[in-house]
This record gives sequence, C-alpha cells and structure tokens, in this order.
Amino acid sequence: MLSEHLLFFFSALGAFNGVTLALYLWWSGKASLAQRALAVLILMVSVRTGKSVAFYFLPDTPALVMQAGLTACLLIGPALYFFTRASLSSVTTLGRAELAHAMVLAVTAITLNLLWPYAEYAAIWHGFIVKSGNLLWLLYLLVCSALLVQQRHRLPAGSAKQLLLAVHAGLWLIWLAYYTSGFTSYIVGALSFSLLLYLCVAVAWAKRHGQAPVEPYQDRRIPAAEAASELQALADLMTRERLYLDPSLTLARVSRRLGLPQARLSQLLNDNNGTSFKQYVAQLRVSETQRLLLEQPGQTLEAIAEAAGFQSLSTFYAAFKKANGCTPALFRERHLAREQRV
Repeated sequence: MLSEHLLFFFSALGAFNGVTLALYLWWSGKASLAQRALAVLILMVSVRTGKSVAFYFLPDTPALVMQAGLTACLLIGPALYFFTRASLSSVTTLGRAELAHAMVLAVTAITLNLLWPYAEYAAIWHGFIVKSGNLLWLLYLLVCSALLVQQRHRLPAGSAKQLLLAVHAGLWLIWLAYYTSGFTSYIVGALSFSLLLYLCVAVAWAKRHGQAPVEPYQDRRIPAAEAASELQALADLMTRERLYLDPSLTLARVSRRLGLPQARLSQLLNDNNGTSFKQYVAQLRVSETQRLLLEQPGQTLEAIAEAAGFQSLSTFYAAFKKANGCTPALFRERHLAREQRV
C-alpha cells in the first residue's frame, strides 16, 4: 500500500511540476521562440503523463482527461521538432512553412476531438489513435535526431546545448518506457518523466550554486591563423545573412550560427579584431547606412537608421560621426555634390 502511494506521489508530482514549469517558461520575461517551444513540449508531456497517472490509479478517469492526454501524445513529437528547429536557428518568429506545419497539426487535433470524442469512441482512441500517436512521436524523434547530427555545427553553446541534448535523450527514454513496458508503461512513462524533470532541476541548481565555470579560452591567446580563419567566417556570415540588420542581434545568437563558444567569439573580436561585439556590429550598420544614404537620397535619416538595424536615432548619429567624422546629412550632401560634378 505504501509503495502504491509513493508511486502515485512521485509520478503525479512530476506531471504537476511539469505543467507549472511550462507556464513559467511561456510567461517569464521576453521568452525566445525556442523557450516557447520548450514550454509547449513540456506541457504536452506533462498532460500525457498526467493522463497515465490518472488512468493507472483511477479506473473511472473522466473521458475528458483521457482525451486530453491522448491528444497531447500526438503533439509531443511536433513540439520537439519546433524546439529543435528554433534552437538550431537564429530566427525569432515562425516562418511560413512552420506556421503551415503548426496549422495542419492544430486542425488535425481539433478534428479528431470533435468528430470522435473519447466518451463515444474509446476503442478508436485506444487503438488507431494511440498507435498513430506513438508512431508519430517516434518519427519526429528520428527526424530531430537527424537534424542534430546534420546541423551539429549550429548547436548552441554552453548550457543551451546541454539542455537541447538532454531534452532529446529524455524524450527517447520516455518514448521507450511507454512503448516497451506494456500496461505498466502507464506508470513507468510518468515516473521516467518525473525522474528526468527532477534530475534536470538538480543539475541546473548545482551549476548555479556551484563553482563558477572557467571560460575555456581566458588563459591563452587565439593563434593568428585560427583567428584569421574565424574572423573571415564571421565576415562571410554577416555578408551572406546580414544579421546586423536585426536590432536585437546578440553575441550569443552569432556564436550559435558560427558554431563557436560565446567566450571565444568575444575574445576573437576583442583581442584579434580590436573591437567589442557592439562596436563590430555598429561598424557594419554604419556601412549599411552609407550605402542607403547614397542609393536612397529621398529617404529620411530615421528610416535609414531603422533599416540598418539601429535602435535609436541618437545611437545612429553617434556611431556614424565616430566612423566618418561628419553627420549623416553632411556625408550625403558631400557625396551627392561630388557625383553631380563628375
């Protein structure tokens, strides 16, 4: 009897804490796209495992609870896919393909719930829909694992990378627990989720309260040949994708795109390029404004500053004058007058 109570306590607590964590990730501060996707993923797994706990301990579980849990199972794989794509990319919003993908999934889930409610079609849910959900979960796991291998150069640095890999490993473990344990999987899967959730929290707490990590490059200089190659890769990335046009561009985002640790990219710019990240981006934006000033003589300075990625007109004026020794208006006037003489 005591063991039954302990099983219920730990498995149910894991599902409850998962829902709490998902809500926190969704609403905490200015959440990134990857964080929002992770929140949805944790919520879907929590609802799925919560249903398992209810069904295992309460035979008369309400049909609505069963239907919600089995529907969530259909969405675990897609949520993992969106989390993986967002973690490997620098985008801040869903593209057209991702939006269409999400819409198809939403319409499918809504259609299943409306046309075949669990209370009337329990056999269909426990048969075709459960099998389809497990298969869909597996297919997305395989696709996401392939993405991690194929785009390993885009893996985020530091704790973000560890979190991404831990989530993948955890989802594989939970899927295997549900798939291989027969009827007992209803509680094994829930316990697996609880164990993983508490393990991740413990590791995060230990990292925050333990010894401060030593930056891997703080005690040695980057060799000139390596620095030249990596600076060229940075320049090529900026030229190709023009990331500097995004006003919210961060060092962490650029380091992920380059596949370099954030500390190394910072040292690369400071020691080998003689500029901070902020100065480096400002130089690129100034160059962009120079081009726009000459190509769009009728455009306002405010519009040009915004198009080049500057967040404010004052920042634009200060950076431009520092680089050119004159105001943007004077720069445009001089160059247009020179062109007219020619």
